[in-house]
Amino acid sequence: MKKLVVSAAILLGSLSTFASVTPVTNSTSKTVVVSDEFVEIKIEEVPSAVTDALKTAYPDAVVNKAYVNENKEYQLDITLGDKQGAVFADENGKWIQKQ
Repeated sequence: MKKLVVSAAILLGSLSTFASVTPVTNSTSKTVVVSDEFVEIKIEEVPSAVTDALKTAYPDAVVNKAYVNENKEYQLDITLGDKQGAVFADENGKWIQKQ
């Protein structure tokens, strides 16, 4: 009988570890936002490499507005026929894919 009580105590003691509640830890994450803000500039201030690339890729495009950011990336708001859109290029006239 003594062995039965000791066995039951050991069994119940081992089951209690499975039922214990683990403390919840609050995890915090740090988000780093890289400033990618474009500032409007005059169309005349756009480098010739960018305007040449635009003339090559879209000969009929009309530039409505031009913007630049800290990384010397240029956003050009253009009109092509009856469609409007924006294209992005670096200071050397290479096209950039932006979302």
